[in-house]
Amino acid sequence: MTIQSNSLNTIAKLLISAAVLTLVSACSSIKIPNPFSSDTKALGNAPVNATGYLCEGNKRFYVRMLNNGNDAWLIYPDHEVNLNKTGDGRYTSGVITLIITGADTSLDDGEKIAYKACKVQAKN
Repeated sequence: MTIQSNSLNTIAKLLISAAVLTLVSACSSIKIPNPFSSDTKALGNAPVNATGYLCEGNKRFYVRMLNNGNDAWLIYPDHEVNLNKTGDGRYTSGVITLIITGADTSLDDGEKIAYKACKVQAKN
């Protein structure tokens, strides 16, 4: 009985491994839209309840306001970051700073991202 149960365990592990490998390879073929791409003309793929911004150089990003405006959820193509309100229209994580003022908005993420003269985009 032990030999037969060990064989069944080995076969089950092989089947599970094959299923996982199949799922992983299928996921790699899915194309996720890049909202920061300058090739994108419209913000049609905006995340739910998020505001899209278009900045100088055709740069784009999304923000979702949370906790009655005390947090700004900055949506990157590959991850999201919560920014805490530190002043009137100013949100930061300590490294990333988002400033929302009337018609102009700016986003500074150190050397990586510096978006200036950003305007809210109309929802499609």
